Amino acid sequence: MADTNQQSPPPQLGPVQFLVSNKLETAMWLSRLFTVYCSVMFILPVLGPYAAANFYQRALLANALTSALRLHQRLPRFQLSRAFLAQALQEDSCHYLLYSLILVNSYPITMSIFPVFLFSLLHATTYTKKVLDSMGPSSLMFIRNLLDKLTSNQQNILKFIACNEIFLMPATVFMLFSGQGSLLLPFIYYRFLTLRYTSRRNPYCRTLFTELRILLEHLIMKPACPAFFRRMCLSSIAFISRLAPTGV
Repeated sequence: MADTNQQSPPPQLGPVQFLVSNKLETAMWLSRLFTVYCSVMFILPVLGPYAAANFYQRALLANALTSALRLHQRLPRFQLSRAFLAQALQEDSCHYLLYSLILVNSYPITMSIFPVFLFSLLHATTYTKKVLDSMGPSSLMFIRNLLDKLTSNQQNILKFIACNEIFLMPATVFMLFSGQGSLLLPFIYYRFLTLRYTSRRNPYCRTLFTELRILLEHLIMKPACPAFFRRMCLSSIAFISRLAPTGV
């Protein structure tokens, strides 16, 4: 005799119910989508340079909001202590909260918006897939295929983000000497870069530093490389190595 007491699977939530039932995740998803929109409007200044500068600030402020919400999600119980601060500084969301606050009032350059834009795009992709699943397994296949292509290139995107993080350091120095940056900007950004270098969840910054060093050493050791240029590069490598955090 068949078992008539078998429980039917719970009904699947619709997209609206899914969004409402995950308020914090939905808020971060919407702020990430807004960050992506503002970043695109800055990179492609179709409304003029003045509007592009406003979109630059909006993108960084929206990213700061997303990072603050994510940090609250990771560390819900705030404590005014050194141990809590040390724990917060280990979170990637704290790194990019600092990043946004550091650069929000600086001279807008495209290199500084790419990490914010791409991180928001990658994280929004994950939640967008969940929203599409709540609409049905075969809904909006064009968007699903586009999201799958983004996910398949995630490693390359993360490397590109790390490259922007690294080369933004000398860019802040150039901004200082060109009168477009403050005196404190390179020092504060250096602190951010050390946090990215020691990140436990995202090793791409540290990995890319190593790959760039190996590549540069390989190039300058070729016989065709001038001796003075080789000495200058070796001195620069030694200087940057001394600035790297220890105990990683």
